[in-house]
Amino acid sequence: MIPERQMEIVLQDQAKWFLRRDPGIPRSIDISRYLNHTHVVIISGVRRCGKSTLLRQIASHFDAYYYLNLDDERLFGFELSDFSTLMILFEKMRPGVRTIFLDEIQNVPGFERFIRRIHDEGYRIFCTGSNAHLLSKELGTHLTGRHVRIELFPFSFSEYLTWHKIDYNIKDSETIASLLSYLDRYLEGGGFPEYTRQADPDILKGIYEDILYRDSIVRWNIRDTSAFINLARYLLTNIGSEVSYRSLATTLQIKSPGTVREYIRFLADTYLFFEVYRYDPSLKKQHGSGKKIYCIDNGMRNKVSFRFSADNGKLLENIVFLELLRRKCDVYYHSAKKECDLITLEQGRVSGLYQVCYELNEGNRSRECSGLQEAMVEYSIPVGNIITMNQSEEIPVPEGMIRAIPVWRWVL
Repeated sequence: MIPERQMEIVLQDQAKWFLRRDPGIPRSIDISRYLNHTHVVIISGVRRCGKSTLLRQIASHFDAYYYLNLDDERLFGFELSDFSTLMILFEKMRPGVRTIFLDEIQNVPGFERFIRRIHDEGYRIFCTGSNAHLLSKELGTHLTGRHVRIELFPFSFSEYLTWHKIDYNIKDSETIASLLSYLDRYLEGGGFPEYTRQADPDILKGIYEDILYRDSIVRWNIRDTSAFINLARYLLTNIGSEVSYRSLATTLQIKSPGTVREYIRFLADTYLFFEVYRYDPSLKKQHGSGKKIYCIDNGMRNKVSFRFSADNGKLLENIVFLELLRRKCDVYYHSAKKECDLITLEQGRVSGLYQVCYELNEGNRSRECSGLQEAMVEYSIPVGNIITMNQSEEIPVPEGMIRAIPVWRWVL
């Protein structure tokens, strides 16, 4: 338990810090739809992607509120019973307030019971969290039908340009040249807000180590830390590649495919990685086949992985994948005789086909198009897309039309 006096000091310190916090740039989220929501609003995402800043932006719309950050080391050991003391102190500091902001709520085991109780008492509640599994499991059990989720990512390319004060709505040749220059930087450095501001590689390394150790190894009591760290680095190095649990276990000398599966689930819970399944109408076949792995941010990947050669194609594919997630798409990949990098589903039916190619040329045109053409026939889709770095083209094919689209145009 946290001593009452210590908690009071922390609350006063945090209230001042939160009020002074830089509100940052507007994110590509319609805040207004959540301000008067009757459900608990959960902002989830990887560490340091801007959740607290978004919380501050939401708080600016309220005249009075309570705030607590549970990632403060002075609150280490905070227990479920401490919430009663917290509410007394809140009321003592500012009587009658009915809006509460809670940062990194997953740090308190059993938090969902407290959230359920005060929500039933009529409080408006906004929370952030950095663990997808814990949040979905606990909130799904105790707050079914009582919460809505905002999934936040590091800066998208449009947000990255907004931070750099680039007006991307102008499409003259000078602006396009500028966009391509920033796109090169974004492709390599990613979009973590703090790194965007300071361009210090140690920032990304620090976030990565916090995810590995604090959010994974310590939280899940992982004993074979060497194998776990090697797996994470291997996955970072091979983003966009198809892997299997068995092949990973063999390559990295991990004791079983089951252990690999468990380790990847831990890493996915922190939002560091995403598993993408090969699409198949049979769920059994879908889950039994290989997976493709993508990473939350190119910059983090580039700063901590092994890089043996230029891999701009994989980095571009990672950007396209993340953009599809931001658009709330269900994402899979197609693999039969040919391959299609990414496909999207809408209401259970394939709705979009995407091949990603840094530069479309005579050496790869046939391969890139044939993978799309196979998918176009398989799913009865008349249009396929090839996302490129900066090429536009329409390619008539017997199955319909393939469109080559510059990634900057597509994401903006």
